[in-house]
Amino acid sequence: MVGDTDGLQAPTRRDYVKYGGAIVGGGLLAGCTDDSSASKDTTGDPSTSSGTDSGTSETGSYSVTMEPVGTVEFDEVPRTWVPYTGDYADMGVALGQSDGLSAIGVRARFGSHLYEELPDVSVDKSELTELWQDGTGKELFYELNADVHVIDPNFMIHRLQWSESDVDEIGNNVGPFFGNTIFTRVYDWHEYADYSMYEAFEKMAELFQERPRYEAFKQYHDEILADVQSRLPDETPNVAVLYPGDIPPESFYPYLIGSGAQSKHWTDLNVEDALAQNGVSDAQAGGGTIDYESLLEIDPEVIAIRLQGEITQEYIDRKITTHLKSHNVASRLQAVQNDRIIYGGLTYQGPIIYLFQLERTARGLYPDEFGDEQLFDRQKVSDIVNGKL
Repeated sequence: MVGDTDGLQAPTRRDYVKYGGAIVGGGLLAGCTDDSSASKDTTGDPSTSSGTDSGTSETGSYSVTMEPVGTVEFDEVPRTWVPYTGDYADMGVALGQSDGLSAIGVRARFGSHLYEELPDVSVDKSELTELWQDGTGKELFYELNADVHVIDPNFMIHRLQWSESDVDEIGNNVGPFFGNTIFTRVYDWHEYADYSMYEAFEKMAELFQERPRYEAFKQYHDEILADVQSRLPDETPNVAVLYPGDIPPESFYPYLIGSGAQSKHWTDLNVEDALAQNGVSDAQAGGGTIDYESLLEIDPEVIAIRLQGEITQEYIDRKITTHLKSHNVASRLQAVQNDRIIYGGLTYQGPIIYLFQLERTARGLYPDEFGDEQLFDRQKVSDIVNGKL
């Protein structure tokens, strides 16, 4: 923990925001965030809806319910907001809220560079305060003075070592926490609702009162996914998603393809998880690393290299594939021999980043079917973001 603001008398302009209803577990449960290696860029990343609708009164106030925080009441739509992970940042941008975005956990892990392909959509990450600064301290939250923190409070407690009283202090003196860890399902403390990416996106739409944009994205997502899935082969490959322990790698952090939002592009493309089939544990759940000898026993058909930042296939080929082909053990892997080493994408994805990752992964897995085809209309996505519905 950086700094100590327990005794700080902060502004109380957030009096218009308050928690309502029951908080799961009798308090703000422990939440999830990035691990202590979060400051790294391209290395070292071992990292059901509740069904309650929001209601708007005649005076303009409304409430939104999301586990684990329960119900949060607002007298007006938040103007400034702070997420920790890029999935929620991407959702806010999709809902036209980029102007109010003031911070992010780790800049390198937010795929805003993908917006460069969208006309009239951009986020300058250099202007976002980075919450991870060799730790994440409360004083940053006082300085940002955001209207709402789109972060699972348990993320703060279990992954960033905040206490429950720290969360309560910032929630009361600055702005409420409103979020649920959706990118993975491996944390044993996550014993409440598991929202899909679009279920969480719907909650964000309620938060910002942007239902039309959400509906437009949902409809377009369904259209694109239906088209892509109609073109998939009957037999799909098994894939090992691996994060390099170093560059060039001698070991990898394994990521399982599960129900979390980080895996949506994989599950939507109907691949099998080579690691899970062989009893490998996810690195995010303390699974450690896997070496080439162990990987050879599994011998996946496809190796997907997960890295954060602006990663090109040329970078993968130069920094990863070349090394694997010259390695006395790795060179025996069928994925290496068959040139089936592809980019595995970013960890955090919302509705915009997902479309880019679905497209790139489909091309990598099935080049004969998809080639270099653009699988979604950039202008269409831009129009939704900009409210041209």
